[in-house]
Amino acid sequence: MNQIIAIRGALAAGLLCVLTACDPNRVFEENTDFPNYSWDVQQKPAFTFAIEDTTARYDVYFNVRHASAYGFYNLYVKHTLTGPGGQVGKPRLHQMLLLDPKTGEPKGSGTGDIYDIQLLALPNQRFAKPGNYTLTLEQYMRQAQLPGLMAMGVRVAKHEEKK
Repeated sequence: MNQIIAIRGALAAGLLCVLTACDPNRVFEENTDFPNYSWDVQQKPAFTFAIEDTTARYDVYFNVRHASAYGFYNLYVKHTLTGPGGQVGKPRLHQMLLLDPKTGEPKGSGTGDIYDIQLLALPNQRFAKPGNYTLTLEQYMRQAQLPGLMAMGVRVAKHEEKK
């Protein structure tokens, strides 16, 4: 069973790479897989990306991959952002809805029992100094292990005004 999930996950990741390869606004995108498809409270994935253009605004997204075995409709994640000058802003708590709370229908896209969702976490973000920034994520649920959470990631893209 785990081999089937791993194969499906690898195929979905490969498809995601192909689909996002042509995105000129993407500055950074990286995902971290969790061992045994479970996010332990001690695991704090960190994503480091470079910002060169401080005049541009950016949208920062969280990528979530979960299996239908995930036992909740939501996910609480706290982020901490540090940059060349130290901590940027205060740590912030995000509630992400992975499933519709009323129907239980998964949000995002899926293949079989694996679902991917990308959620806008920091819209229209400005970075004051050029250099490397690190975004650290912590799961903030009421249990130490979150079985069914397969991966978390971060995407940084140049902000585009909607027309």
